[in-house]
Amino acid sequence: MPHTQASFNQQLKKMYSWYAGGFFIFVAFLAVAEQLGMSSQWIGYIFMFSTIALYAGIGVMSRTADVAEYYVAGRRVPALFNGMATGADWMSAASFIGMAGTLYFSGYQGLAFVMGWTGGYCLVALFLAPYLRKFGEFTIPDFLGARYGGNLARLIGVVAAILASFTYVVAQIYGVGLITSRFVGLEFEVGVFVGLAGILVCSFLGGMRAVTWTQVAQYIILIVAYLIPVVILSTKVTGVPVPQAMYGQVLQKLTAKETELFAAPKEVEVNALYKARADDFDRKIQGLPGSLDAERAQLTAKLDQLKSANAPAKQIAAAEMALRNIPKTEAEARRKWGEARRLAEAKAKPPLAHTEAHVGKDQADSDSKRLNFIALVICLMIGTASLPHILMRYYTTPSVKEARESVFWSLFFIFLLYFTAPAYAVFAKWEVYNNLVGSTISTLPGWVASWGKVGLVKIDDINADGILQLAELTLNTDVIVLATPEIAGLPYVISGLVAAGGLAAALSTADGLLLTIANAMSHDVYYKVIDPNASTQRRLVISKTLLLVVALIAAYTASLKPDNILFMVGLAFSIAASAFFPALVCGVFWKRANMAGAVTGMVAGLGMCLYYAAITHPFFGGDISNAWFGIESISCGFFGIPTGFVVLIVVSLLTPAPDAETQDLVEHVRYPNLGTSARSAPTGGGVDH
Repeated sequence: MPHTQASFNQQLKKMYSWYAGGFFIFVAFLAVAEQLGMSSQWIGYIFMFSTIALYAGIGVMSRTADVAEYYVAGRRVPALFNGMATGADWMSAASFIGMAGTLYFSGYQGLAFVMGWTGGYCLVALFLAPYLRKFGEFTIPDFLGARYGGNLARLIGVVAAILASFTYVVAQIYGVGLITSRFVGLEFEVGVFVGLAGILVCSFLGGMRAVTWTQVAQYIILIVAYLIPVVILSTKVTGVPVPQAMYGQVLQKLTAKETELFAAPKEVEVNALYKARADDFDRKIQGLPGSLDAERAQLTAKLDQLKSANAPAKQIAAAEMALRNIPKTEAEARRKWGEARRLAEAKAKPPLAHTEAHVGKDQADSDSKRLNFIALVICLMIGTASLPHILMRYYTTPSVKEARESVFWSLFFIFLLYFTAPAYAVFAKWEVYNNLVGSTISTLPGWVASWGKVGLVKIDDINADGILQLAELTLNTDVIVLATPEIAGLPYVISGLVAAGGLAAALSTADGLLLTIANAMSHDVYYKVIDPNASTQRRLVISKTLLLVVALIAAYTASLKPDNILFMVGLAFSIAASAFFPALVCGVFWKRANMAGAVTGMVAGLGMCLYYAAITHPFFGGDISNAWFGIESISCGFFGIPTGFVVLIVVSLLTPAPDAETQDLVEHVRYPNLGTSARSAPTGGGVDH
């Protein structure tokens, strides 16, 4: 390695060591300030705005007008730091905020996310990363355009990249809105756009160069923020500060607690009341449209009665609110009452025990859960190996060798969080079951009301006994990690630290995704298709303009709260897997794959994926009753991936083979240590350094 690269590596290690030390001092300073009386609101402000200011500073210092620096960070990011940047790019709000929450509610079933997301990096290392780095260039559509000879494959790749990345980035900005609204006190919709400013300042000026060095800084913050609360919690509960090793003991106690809690008389009573509520909604739905008119008449009569009796203003206001909220049409009633029935049915029986796997109402239901588990693992694994914003990271390393090494470091840094997520879920559930369930509702801790304002915690005293039963508590999956420090009664500075970590996770992924979308449109559409003679300055101006436009559209979409973070991310993975994986893998390993096969395979795979999501998910107007083999909509790629492979292979075999130059490109890409005799290296530096 050249001396300049070695000295650059040393400089980076020194700089980020000082940065990590400074961050620990900063957290310690705020901990002392809290003990001396600093308010929790000020701690939240300081954590949020100081970290955003830090990322903005790195973004400003990394500004560049050089094309190679803007698109691929000058191809000089060492494997270790590229692994950290990839880890931050990868560990989005879904991983940081949603993973432990999913494991909290799903238990064993939630392990599909851990297995799929980590296992995907094995596919990246084996099938794609070194070969894409050998190819060089700037983007994934670049590879598709060169490998399949023409702009059609490139443009379809651009469309798929935008679809997957946009769906993913909306989830990240949604996570930013949650964090800023809770910890800074802003309205959710305002918090979304405030967080957007932090995203843009990192990527707008310096592109991949700024994003890379910001993501390294963000990884340090997010992993520290993720580990510290659960380490403290492990120490508090078990006396040993190694949650990954100790949560098994707590899980045994939790299993016993579940058995006791689920069979408690009060809990059984509440389950029965929810069953009655579900039956009532079912009767209303069956009686439409007459039941809607009867409901409206009943509420109107109640309001008139309260007014004539001079009832308290609070009761009259509640009755007026109930009348306003009644569905306006039969279709709306069917939708709203159907959702209410579903929620009541879910609470009419005890939740699934944490360690139970694939348990259903009968054998067929159990088999369906098992199949869904496998389908989700497959979609997440292949989606991991297909996401453009992750694959782009391997263009930034100095050599093919370091591209392989950076996959190892990526997996290691991601492993630190994923290995801890199951412990997080168990310790958080233990605290809720022991210290919250059974409490007097009037004396519940402040975090319940705080997160209730954001809509992530709900209390429904259905039996009106003033005591909180488990079924009466509704926690959103996205609240578990963010609220765990408060649930465990830890100092507020830990809550602020977790919020800063969640913000770092969301911002880092959003940066990479927005850059992917802007680069696809400016480089692959404008420069490669519309104006190949465009100047460097014009290309960068267009990229930055598109970055801003896409970011604003994504923020507006996120402000509408389209769905929970985990579903949006899962959909993005299925889209990427269905559109890209067959074309990329066959492009590297099968010389016979041609343009006609790739184009039809990508369109067929993507089309099948989107069609299945549309017919099965309520957000798109679908219904889960339309599912094939019971596969849930989050795993729509389970049908898109094989469709893409089959169509690509069949069409390629039925049409002429690629020309000799294209087959030489496959040789060049396939053998990382091969020189450039088979084919001249692509513009942008495909030669191994």
